[in-house]
Amino acid sequence: MKTAVEKLSPTRVKLNVEVPFAELTPAIEQATKKIADQVQIPGFRKGRVPSRLVEQRFGRPAIMQEAVNDALPDFYQQAALEAEIRPVGRPEVEITDVPGLDGKDEGDLKFVVEQDVRPEIELPDLSTIEVEIEEPAVNDDAVQVRLDALRERFGTLVGVDRPAADGDFVSLDMVATIDGEEIETVEGVSYRIGEGTMLDGLDEALIGLSAGETTTFTSELAGGDRAGEKADVKVTPQSVKVRELPEADDEFAELASEFDTIDELKADLKVQAERDAEGNRVALARNAFLEKILEELDIPVPESLVAEEISAHLQNEGKPEGDPHGEEIREDTERAIRTQFLLDALLETREVEVGQKDLMNYMAQLSATYGMDPNQFIQMLAQSGQIEAVFAEAQRAKALDVALADVTVKNASGDVIDLGLEGSSSEEGAEAPAEENAPAKKAPAKKAPAKKAPARKPAAKNTTAAAAKSEDAAEATETAAEESPAAKAPAKKAPARKPAAKKTTAAAAKSEDAAEATETAAEEAPKAPVKKAPARKPAAKKTTAAAAKSEDAAEATEAAADTAPAKKAPAKKAPARKPAAKKTTAAAEDSTES
Repeated sequence: MKTAVEKLSPTRVKLNVEVPFAELTPAIEQATKKIADQVQIPGFRKGRVPSRLVEQRFGRPAIMQEAVNDALPDFYQQAALEAEIRPVGRPEVEITDVPGLDGKDEGDLKFVVEQDVRPEIELPDLSTIEVEIEEPAVNDDAVQVRLDALRERFGTLVGVDRPAADGDFVSLDMVATIDGEEIETVEGVSYRIGEGTMLDGLDEALIGLSAGETTTFTSELAGGDRAGEKADVKVTPQSVKVRELPEADDEFAELASEFDTIDELKADLKVQAERDAEGNRVALARNAFLEKILEELDIPVPESLVAEEISAHLQNEGKPEGDPHGEEIREDTERAIRTQFLLDALLETREVEVGQKDLMNYMAQLSATYGMDPNQFIQMLAQSGQIEAVFAEAQRAKALDVALADVTVKNASGDVIDLGLEGSSSEEGAEAPAEENAPAKKAPAKKAPAKKAPARKPAAKNTTAAAAKSEDAAEATETAAEESPAAKAPAKKAPARKPAAKKTTAAAAKSEDAAEATETAAEEAPKAPVKKAPARKPAAKKTTAAAAKSEDAAEATEAAADTAPAKKAPAKKAPARKPAAKKTTAAAEDSTES
């Protein structure tokens, strides 16, 4: 097979591929057998029809079309690997010549692929980079915040005879109407004023109302068949209550903890605060480091990828294509993609190994982010085929920490802060530290758009960082189902985009480890068989239409300014469409119709 690469832009390439007929022969034989297995011809048992009769009955063009359809994905993957490109998004494939249509076993299959790719990123010498962070303080106030939160858990609700105020608890009834038509009714809903978890305007409407009083406000419905429409909402609080907290004394310490005195409890809370401050210090350093690098580097992003990300975001929010909100999130979307490319570049230049405990802790952190039981969360990931994506994210996070170890981090006073990270500035053969715990927090980009759909797998096999490790994630998940307590996950992190392709053979060599890990994870997690998402097959570009539009939703990596990315669990990917070979002759068209 011959592959010629043409660089169209820093983020897009064209591949001109020629496949000799001899390499297409196995696919032709398989296609003939496939057709024979599907048809019934008098005088022959199903599946026993001779090849020559299949060709006579259905025509050589029909067989060639089937053969090209089945073989094209593998040929594309091989071409992408030989060209050492890092695909992102969906390829556009146009078949320009199909051999053998005239019955002769000669000629070349020729096709052209246009593919968005991750741009080349020249990283600076990280040892010369300095970032400044504001160190989290661990003082009496920090301990008191933790103590008050614990007292809240053991508080009791007591009714009060006064108008509702911010922070009060109410039991309310609501009726929503549009043009006089009752849309929805709820009764006896418990709500704390000020949480903002229900309709916009509800908090303002409730403040000042006593039990039994009614008021009406206008708000946009958040769910149901009429979601997004303005409705008149009548609300009535049936009761108003406040939470009374227990006294912080020795009796409370015995009730709420393993300690006998309040002083012992406070001492333990201080240790917890110091531990969290350490993790927050690392998270702040990560954010500052990424912010600085993104400002210094000009990282281009494919416009088509940005458009797909915005489209997926609008779809997730129930908004139509072209909604003004799409332009509002464009800048954040582009930044999130740049951050993803940067993290991929860091991973590419550092040899990182993620062990079982690394992945276990990482998934425990994610489960805490989504407020789920760790075992249930792991089962969900396995059943939806998302273990690979999470494993790739764990690698990326670890590579970020390895890189961060080479950066000088200072506090506001100019003192160098030791983050306790291990790493190496060597880009050739750098070895990752054998850390036991996954990073506490990671926020790749500020103000990333919320509710993103998970990223689509690039078409090329073994040419992306995720695919290069697509079989690694399993062994690292081996003990996750039974060893991942949520308590070990103080920080939050949402899964990010699947990594772009890598050309390093060392990364591809890791692929065998991940498969074993994913299989074991499924065994360890009850009723959670691992289901790998089907690999995308490139679609043939028809001459009468533009390039086939992607059927998969893309995702822009979401991250908050500091530590809290959007809380949306990874979703199952939809299988890709099977490519159709370009019909090059009238004979091919006739055979298809028959």
